Amino acid sequence: MSRHRTRARRAAWLAASVAALACSSATSGAPREESHAAPTVPERLADSTFWRMMTEYSEPWGVFRSENLVSNETSLQWPIPELRRRVAPGGVYVGVAPDQNFTYIAALRPAIAFIVDIRHQNAMQHLMYKALLETSRNRAEFLAALFSRAPLAGVDSSSTAEQLFTALERQPRDSARYRTNLHAMLDRLTRVHRFALSDSERVSLGCVYGAFYAEGPDLTYSYTTECRNPGAYGNRFGGVGGGFGRGGFRMPTYRTMLTGADSAGTNWSYLGSERAFRAVKAMEERNLIVPLTGDFAGETALRSIGAWARAHDATVTTFYVSNVEQYLFQQDDDARRFYANVLAMPIDSTSMFVRSFAGGRWVSDSTLAQRTQRPGRSLQLVSPMMKTLHLFQSGELASWGQVLGASH
Repeated sequence: MSRHRTRARRAAWLAASVAALACSSATSGAPREESHAAPTVPERLADSTFWRMMTEYSEPWGVFRSENLVSNETSLQWPIPELRRRVAPGGVYVGVAPDQNFTYIAALRPAIAFIVDIRHQNAMQHLMYKALLETSRNRAEFLAALFSRAPLAGVDSSSTAEQLFTALERQPRDSARYRTNLHAMLDRLTRVHRFALSDSERVSLGCVYGAFYAEGPDLTYSYTTECRNPGAYGNRFGGVGGGFGRGGFRMPTYRTMLTGADSAGTNWSYLGSERAFRAVKAMEERNLIVPLTGDFAGETALRSIGAWARAHDATVTTFYVSNVEQYLFQQDDDARRFYANVLAMPIDSTSMFVRSFAGGRWVSDSTLAQRTQRPGRSLQLVSPMMKTLHLFQSGELASWGQVLGASH
């Protein structure tokens, strides 16, 4: 099929869908944004419900070119002030990848969050975080447990993230604590929550926790565990302990990511304050951060989230997509499938995409290129979800570069 016919078919399909969305919004009475105030999202999910959603909403495991245990998006916090102005608390948050989602969740306070990643190991990493967050009373206890260290000394609830990591450095890693903590995590997940983890899932969780033990707070995006995903990409992004990315720049460490700040110097991370930490901890304790294994262009994960949100009269307020769209535009019809999945979600004029791309000069939009701080650093961008759908429908978004150009 020619590119012209493909674009015409896509435009006709999405035009009808967007029109249906507009009609639905126009006839629903109150504006959709008012639904954020009183959704029927449960205050807590039962353990059995959480596990059922994890399994039934997920798709077959996929692979990615890296394990991505830690984010490399250095400007992660920059859009938070704007998002807090535009996005009302409550509603549904959707994200991808590991714990950078916690920073957005702590700042935006959704009623429930779904983390969707094609790597099943990412779901196991989130279960690791769940167990640790539930059993840690504060940030200091959490960091000590995450990195298998003795309790931190000389810090309290008013300590900055930087002070916490400085205290962490004084404590050597402890293999006995690693084994004890890993056993306690698995015990909490399988005996307390009664999640039916398979043997391979237990091994995967142990590999993730082992990476934090082995590398400590210097863990980077490029680290590769013994359980690294198989596939065509192999060891392309560095071997065990590798900390350098494409172009030879040093990847940011876990510590760097959690002690970072927005452009005004405010640290919004979930370890930036006890208040932020407690917000994420409370959601984990109530089973309201649900990790799923899924493909953004698949037929199950995102569609299930949309159906669940509609059933609970909730709006998807924020969708942190990172740079997943970059890959979708390279894979046949996957971009169209993804936007069809988004269209099936209950969204409104305030619903926002959050995107990221690595620094570079390949983007055709000159103003966008100028906003890149320097090679090796990321740039975080936002865009109204409805705007993206309309531009795709009109044929103006036919590539990842054009998506970036339509964001700000």
